[in-house]
Amino acid sequence: MPYMYILKCADNSFYTGSTVNLEKRLWEHQNSLGANYTKKRLPVKLVFCEAFSRVDEAFYRENQVKGWSRAKKQALIDGRYEDLPDLALNASAKTLAMTSSEQASLDTPFDKLRERSSLAEPTVLAEPVEAQSQATPVKPTALAEPVEAQSLPFDKLRERGVS
Repeated sequence: MPYMYILKCADNSFYTGSTVNLEKRLWEHQNSLGANYTKKRLPVKLVFCEAFSRVDEAFYRENQVKGWSRAKKQALIDGRYEDLPDLALNASAKTLAMTSSEQASLDTPFDKLRERSSLAEPTVLAEPVEAQSQATPVKPTALAEPVEAQSLPFDKLRERGVS
């Protein structure tokens, strides 16, 4: 079964990947056979994974999450799904979503430029839309500690529906 996963590295950075064999891939990461990024940041621990029915869905989700900020990844890991849309908005989108009185309190270079020119207010053409996945998030609480290469708790992964 294909998975998208997030590892927390020894330096507290996150590594996002996808695989069809999660057990094998975790073992590879722990034994310096995984990505160059994780080789230099051992030990790593699995903090989040999602199961998919198709490899292309897992790969798409991996690339989507790789583009997220650390704060947004942390919200996903923590299961704070309601925070994801707000964390997706960049500074410009947040400004556009503000009321006019909130915008008036801002003092940004763009606002100063707009005041000096005759530019009209920007128009939002569409609301940002989060990609909806049919994945089932699986938070592997059994793997809260770094996984030892010689004793991966595969049976606990299976108990949690990660097979």
